[in-house]
Amino acid sequence: MRWLWTPAWIARHVAMVVLVVGFLGLGWWQISRAAAGNTLSWGYAVEWPIFAGFVVYVWWREVRLARRNAAAATGQPADPTEQPADASPATGESRPAVRRPVRVARVPAASEAVEDTDLAAYNHYLSWLNANPGARPGDYPG
Repeated sequence: MRWLWTPAWIARHVAMVVLVVGFLGLGWWQISRAAAGNTLSWGYAVEWPIFAGFVVYVWWREVRLARRNAAAATGQPADPTEQPADASPATGESRPAVRRPVRVARVPAASEAVEDTDLAAYNHYLSWLNANPGARPGDYPG
């Protein structure tokens, strides 16, 4: 648990406490404004404690993630009662998280020679424009 008391983590703990206290204080301030007759403040009085809860949630997730990373670096499980869902119970080893891709044979679609007269006319028009670079589209004889 020493990794929780490094300068970076102390700054995170302090930031979490300051934000939570600040958000709860702002929520209390909005409650006092709402009680004085400002109806819009009731919405803010609900939002500020939610923001404080979100800060606590993010801090808690970061602590758990750092705990797992520290345990993985030392090779010890973070919690001996926890076992990964994909671990085999007999050996305790886990299966690889990334598996080989499934190969699918691609069969080209059978193409039938269906003649589209509009497409053929358009392609003829484009080839005529390409053969006559100085011509305008209105000069097309077709």
